[in-house]
Amino acid sequence: MAVISNIFIDSGADYTSTVTVTDGTGSAYDLTGFTAAAQIRKTYESSAATVSFTVAFNADRTTGQLDLTLTGAQTAAVTAGRYVYDLLITSSAGALTRVVEGIAQINPRVTQ
Repeated sequence: MAVISNIFIDSGADYTSTVTVTDGTGSAYDLTGFTAAAQIRKTYESSAATVSFTVAFNADRTTGQLDLTLTGAQTAAVTAGRYVYDLLITSSAGALTRVVEGIAQINPRVTQ
């Protein structure tokens, strides 16, 4: 079951969040051989992503850490409001696991 974590993103600003994937005992999950994808959508039923995160694994994949990143240009292109997001990892055998999900609140900006 995925961890629920709501995020707040400022429009027009760079955004990075580090996610640590753990197993049932709380130990870091070895992500060697895994790929990952993360998206923001307006609703769970939306047919297309509003924006996709760049996902970067820690150089030492045994730490279970990866970074979700959006550039300032990406966040500026998203209309302020409430969205949903998740992060999926895929094993080398093709098994999909959703590790984190939640609400992504895009905050409007003043300085343009």
